[in-house]
Amino acid sequence: MSFPKTVELVEVGPRDGLQNEPKNLSAKVKVELIERLAAAGCPVIEAGAFVSPKWVPQMADTAEVLARLTRKSGVRYPVLVPNEKGLEGALAAGVEEIAVFAAASESFSQRNINCSIAESLERFAPVAERARGAGLRLRGYVSCVLGCPYEGAVPVAKVAEVALALRGLGCDEISLGDTIGVGTPQRARDMLAAVADQVPMDCLAVHFHDTYGQALANILACLELGVATVDAAVAGLGGCPYAKGASGNVASEDVVYMLDGLGIGSGIDLQKLAGAGAFICEALGRSSTSKVALALAGRSA
Repeated sequence: MSFPKTVELVEVGPRDGLQNEPKNLSAKVKVELIERLAAAGCPVIEAGAFVSPKWVPQMADTAEVLARLTRKSGVRYPVLVPNEKGLEGALAAGVEEIAVFAAASESFSQRNINCSIAESLERFAPVAERARGAGLRLRGYVSCVLGCPYEGAVPVAKVAEVALALRGLGCDEISLGDTIGVGTPQRARDMLAAVADQVPMDCLAVHFHDTYGQALANILACLELGVATVDAAVAGLGGCPYAKGASGNVASEDVVYMLDGLGIGSGIDLQKLAGAGAFICEALGRSSTSKVALALAGRSA
């Protein structure tokens, strides 16, 4: 069994996590979270999103967060942008990396962003072109890669098709997201293998939600195929809006603990990461969903 020697963890808690939390936090708290994550050794921290505050009020202060943030050398701070207006906000804030998103499910695309998959890719084309022209790094997300709340199972060929289209727009990296967390290891492997036939493995990342408790197993299965970039959210921030009461992103602490146990380097200090998770959970008034964080807290109590 062969694994990559190192894995780059993309910490999505400050964006994908917080945007799905019901409590809206101050910019000051968000900045402290991001800076704590950077101090823990996180190499990539998704810092916010330039999206409509009407639809995602939790991200309305992204420009302020970026302005107040002390950026650590060597750390990347991507932001999500849905359109050219969002890109203008990102450029004004001095970002160096943006992310765009598409779905592998037509129904999800229509209900989430009110357009077809093809139309969403057309919308992103000028965004990607301008971003590349400005020297920005570009990341693409594909949602619903293992299941859709409206259509059920999603064909792996469709996932590969969308990933290839994002690569054609100039995305340096494409994150494959199990948005509703229904995947299992074999399905995850089959999906990743199908996409890797079209897009180089070193351009791919995996993004698993833990609705059915399968996220770590799915990540392990994908590591075996050679993927070396994994998305996760500290303390398991976020939820799954399509499965009431379900947990959201896989917890970063749990991923790092597993990587450490496999001898795979991440450069992240687990104790400091858990500290960042404890900080944000206190601010949100909620408990961590990370089993590792809970175990560490119990051991130190």
